Amino acid sequence: MKRSGNLYDKICALENVRLAHRKARRGKGHYREVRQINAAPDEPLRRIARMLAQKAFKTSDYTVFERVECGKRREIYKLPYYPDRIVHHCIMNILEPIWMRVFIRDTYGSLRGRGIHDGVRRMREFLRDKDGTRYCLKMDVKKFYPSVDHDILKAILRRSIKCQDTLWLLDSIIDSAPGIPIGNYVSQFFGNLYLAYFDHWLKESLQVIYYARYCDDLVILDADKNRLHDLRSQIETYLADRLNLRLKENWQVFPTRTRGIDFLGYRFFGSHTLIRRRIAARFKRAAGEFQRRPNRHNLGAMISYRGWLRHADGHNLWCRHAPRDLECLLAAVGGRATKSLKEAAC
Repeated sequence: MKRSGNLYDKICALENVRLAHRKARRGKGHYREVRQINAAPDEPLRRIARMLAQKAFKTSDYTVFERVECGKRREIYKLPYYPDRIVHHCIMNILEPIWMRVFIRDTYGSLRGRGIHDGVRRMREFLRDKDGTRYCLKMDVKKFYPSVDHDILKAILRRSIKCQDTLWLLDSIIDSAPGIPIGNYVSQFFGNLYLAYFDHWLKESLQVIYYARYCDDLVILDADKNRLHDLRSQIETYLADRLNLRLKENWQVFPTRTRGIDFLGYRFFGSHTLIRRRIAARFKRAAGEFQRRPNRHNLGAMISYRGWLRHADGHNLWCRHAPRDLECLLAAVGGRATKSLKEAAC
């Protein structure tokens, strides 16, 4: 693809910094740092614009802590809101449209218009071809984010960007932590870009028809299980030789109709879709908690689970476990009704 240049002045522009602050503060208005800048934003944002223009920006020290998510222990790297989070949004305001052109249609995760439920719709479309999706190859990359090679990532960025000042800024962020630090706003794009040309290789060189990727979670569907075993071997070689990555040992090839595909928090069987067992168990616990202690927080959780179930064949699960008196609260969920429903649960 054509490489983009003359980007740095756009990143440094004061109007772009102001837009970055508006985006970065969403959902974070209660943070002390955000409140301080909101009280008098003009000078702090001008300082960021000058800092970038003079190439004086340096990534702040990280706060590192561990978090358990879905049974996995992850090391989270947190940066201060000012200036780092704002600077990351400055970058993405300009570079996101360029990088979106690099991704194949079926790359999901932290991409505009490519959320979980878009992926759910696509998987259902894939499975309409019953003969062509009889078997599934499911795999994920071993310790993906910590394993990303900085030199390879920098080379990949240079395939779409030629502006040297912009590359200096990106390189400085890349070199601020080992691998790709989970927690940085730009990290989700770096991760997708690291595998973007691998995606194109699968689709264009290996002619894979039914392929989807969510971060480092990979699914390929095919009519022939022997072809899937062969693909797995080629993928392993590609990842090791070109990206310095390894697949986890728990990769699997299995029939889709009898076992179902565990992907994006759902289990796809072709004829029907269920939510993942772990999510179903959490929903049952949340329903029990709502019955014992109905309040604003618990109602919010039930609304969230109702959303998950609406994208699956979850009517029976909902009817078995959701409190009956919750139906009157959830009947009109969405839009203007949500606020009044939350108030009714208090």
